[in-house]
Amino acid sequence: MHDTAKSRAFIWMLAIGFCLLWLYGLDARVLVPTDEGRYAEMAREMFSTGDWITTRLNGIKYFEKPPLQIWMTALTFKLFGLGEWQARLWTGLCGLIGVAAVAYTGRKVFGQRVGFDAALVLGSCVLWAMLGHINTLDMGLSAMMTLALCGLLVAQRDAASATERRNGMLVCWAGMALAVMSKGLIGAVLPGAVLVVYTFVARDWSIWKRLHMGLGLLVFFAITTPWFVLVSLQNPEFPQFFFIHEHFQRFTSKIHHRAGPIYYFVPLLLLGMVPWLGVLAQGLWQGVRNRGTGFQAEKMLLVWAGFIFFFFSISSSKLPSYILPIFPALALLVACYLRQVSQRVLVGNAALLVVLGIIGLALLNRMPLLAKNEVDLPLYLAYMPWAAAGAAIAVCGGVLAILARRHTARSLVLIAVTGFLAGQCLMFGHDGLGRYAAGYNMVAAVKAELTPQTRLFAVNRYEQSLPFYLERTTTLVGHADEMDFGLSQQPELWIPDVEVFVKQWKEGYAGTVRDIAIMRPDTYADLKQRGVPMRVIGSDPRRVIVSNQPHP
Repeated sequence: MHDTAKSRAFIWMLAIGFCLLWLYGLDARVLVPTDEGRYAEMAREMFSTGDWITTRLNGIKYFEKPPLQIWMTALTFKLFGLGEWQARLWTGLCGLIGVAAVAYTGRKVFGQRVGFDAALVLGSCVLWAMLGHINTLDMGLSAMMTLALCGLLVAQRDAASATERRNGMLVCWAGMALAVMSKGLIGAVLPGAVLVVYTFVARDWSIWKRLHMGLGLLVFFAITTPWFVLVSLQNPEFPQFFFIHEHFQRFTSKIHHRAGPIYYFVPLLLLGMVPWLGVLAQGLWQGVRNRGTGFQAEKMLLVWAGFIFFFFSISSSKLPSYILPIFPALALLVACYLRQVSQRVLVGNAALLVVLGIIGLALLNRMPLLAKNEVDLPLYLAYMPWAAAGAAIAVCGGVLAILARRHTARSLVLIAVTGFLAGQCLMFGHDGLGRYAAGYNMVAAVKAELTPQTRLFAVNRYEQSLPFYLERTTTLVGHADEMDFGLSQQPELWIPDVEVFVKQWKEGYAGTVRDIAIMRPDTYADLKQRGVPMRVIGSDPRRVIVSNQPHP
């Protein structure tokens, strides 16, 4: 009894420490373009305008994704004000939801040990932990899909009661609906396709009788229908753009310029599974060799991970975060394998962590080579101590895990803590580069010159993070960026011709109307050569910010 109490106390201390550090990391960096600035700004505009139906970016209709994350972030702004941690709170909570979901599901379906190990694995996977601290939609999608997967696993297990089966399936249907509200139809299409593939692979035809489809569809459409109907009534152009352009064309064409080779996600999967890369193959084999009767949970996990990975690999649109939904399934498969892991395999996994740390230390002196200009160089030099700390943690943690190999649980905890801390070092150290990418160091100077009457232009360039920090939308000039569809509906909101902008700019100068413009350096050089009156407020190799008045 005493050992059990000590074990529970340790688990609670570990969980609380993990959550505190996880939440602290949400406020450790500025919002980096493009995704972080974009979704923070959309939420700020929703909060400031009070329009919770039509989503906008830079004041322009923006229908690429459904609004769940924008809603939650706007609500966070309403409750806690504007800021970095507020902008990332929903993403961070979704990361924790995924960890809690696999812990609960592992315990219910496979046993208490698997639940604990699954939480260790998922919470420390580099890709999951990093994307849990980046304001992008894929973590929200992944968390909601994880609820769908975990609800299905809990409901379909052989020991489930009738009540557990019904409630678990309702969680599954609700998870799919929330996934649709996070990032579109893919939130339901992928789980549905996985179920079909699983049926054939496992020959489990009877599962279709246990889905509570009638009540489930009622829950699904109750969650998804209201917004889709309201936004379509207010914006008749929405259905064609959202369902055809943003789904069918995104998958089948290179319209978004995010193509990549078919092996694009292989290195991302391998790096993303650190510090558990050494047991990934064994975890996958765990699902292959399961040949039981009835519902085969490990087979379902394998199909989930394999199909989603394959789906995005053949897609014409690829980004690193797209495969994030497979990591909860991989965590459960790895945790199932860890039930009978041998000391030799455990040592091998820890040794791989040491090797990766040594490689990281060896490559440190090449980091300055990534600098593209004189501004980049000191930023990479400042990042080097953080990268060195992450690599050193990997080496030391791996060595400690090897020394603790006779105590499997202790060794696993050391591996997990090592992976999580090393990844967070890499995240914390990136803030200098992030500030440069966002143009954050110019915010104070620009704010000092802004008045309620000041017009803010974005010439041949759109800044994703600056509008959030300046709390001001911009008038686009000559470059529609990703807002071309919205501007086709609202052409009065931009200036397509730079010559028209120059005329307005000079009129403001003559009338002492203060205007501020953000532009590319080559655009600034061209306008300066043409004699356009401009006073530089701030500049770097990515942007120049100017005023049309000689002094504040």
